This record gives sequence, structure tokens and C-alpha cells, in this order.
Amino acid sequence: MTGKLYLIPTTLGDTEPLEVMPISVKKVIEQIDVYIVENEKSARRFIKKISPKKSQPDLQIMLLDKYAEEIETRQYLNACKEGINVGLLSEAGVPAVADPGASIVKLAHENNIQVVPLVGPSSILMAIMSSGMNGQNFAFNGYLPIDKGERKKAIKELEKLSKDKNQSQIFIETPYRNEKMFADLKTTLSPTTNLCIAADITLPTEFIKTMSVQNWKRQTPDLHKKPAIFIIQK
Repeated sequence: MTGKLYLIPTTLGDTEPLEVMPISVKKVIEQIDVYIVENEKSARRFIKKISPKKSQPDLQIMLLDKYAEEIETRQYLNACKEGINVGLLSEAGVPAVADPGASIVKLAHENNIQVVPLVGPSSILMAIMSSGMNGQNFAFNGYLPIDKGERKKAIKELEKLSKDKNQSQIFIETPYRNEKMFADLKTTLSPTTNLCIAADITLPTEFIKTMSVQNWKRQTPDLHKKPAIFIIQK
């Protein structure tokens, strides 16, 4: 019998795992000893937190990062072919969504390995849920350009796309550049465009607010080094 590939979510910050995800995640982790992860240290810390009695020395950890060669990662699911279940563990949130792992999931499908997604927090979905914007038609755009001119051009293009398609436009930024992004949004977007900022989702410091750019110009939320989701809709 072929093993399964379990897509295992993690917390979005330092919260108790079972406060934001079902007991089924704990049960799966207690059964699996082979993991594909982005960062070994944080993965072991999460596994220990959700399953304190699990033997850490027994864990087999394979790294999924930009340095991993394709020929190497193609061996990561060999355990499944031997009947052993494997866990693909996200760094934060759910695997393969704004997170590495899609190549492993694709490989599983190519090899007729059953893929089992587990329920857990996704900052993207939780942000659109709580934004009051169009949840029937939305697009996730990942990171915008770092160059200031290119970033402002991208912001205007997303604003136009939002108006033309009645589509919520979602994007993210590296936490230490959030304040620069916020400044560019205020100066680039139309005053009547709605902007949602959702930061530190599921944490005690959670901040989610939607209002017009005109009103945002009178507020300065603390976004420094906080994971944040930005959504605009014209």
C-alpha cells in the first residue's frame, strides 16, 4: 500500500496550535515521522509544541528550500512508495499557498500518491473573510516589486484591475517593508479606493481594518515587522 502525503498547517505565530486548528492535525503529527519542511528548527519546535511526547530523534527531516536540487527533491516521496506516510509542513499557515511545497504536491499527483490537506489557518483566506470586500471574485498577487517606481505602477494596475473586474486584489510584503508599502498605497491609490490591512492574524495583537484610502491618511497603524495582508478594491 502506498503512503499518503499530508499537507500540515502550522500556526501563524506563537499561539497554542489547538486554539487555531483541529485535533486532527495533532493526531496526524503523532502518526508521522517523515517530514518535508522549509526550516528544520522551527518545524521541530512546532511538532514538539503540538505533540510534546513525540520522539524528536526518530524524526526524518528533509529540507525544501531554494537550494534543494530538483533531482534531490524528487526523492522526497520515496517513503510513500514504501507505504510510509509523509508530512509536508508549512513554515506558517498552510503548505503551498504563498509558501513552498507546490512542486512536492505536483510530484505526489504524478506518482499516484494520495494528497491529504488538513485544516488550518490561512492568513490570505482569513483576511478576505474579514475584509468586507468581494469574496466571490478575488486574486492573490504575492509580492509586489521592490523598486519604488515599479511598485507604484503595479499598485495602479491592480487598482484598475479591481475596478474593471470587480475583483478584490490581495498582496503581501516582507514585514520590515510594510511601512513603505503603506506609504506608497496612500499616495498612489485613489482616495475612494478601499484598503484592508490585516496584520498578526490569530495573534493577540491581531489588527484588521478596512476603510477608504482617504480615511487611512489620518491613521498610522503599527505594521513594523508584523506579517500583514493588503487588499484593495475600487
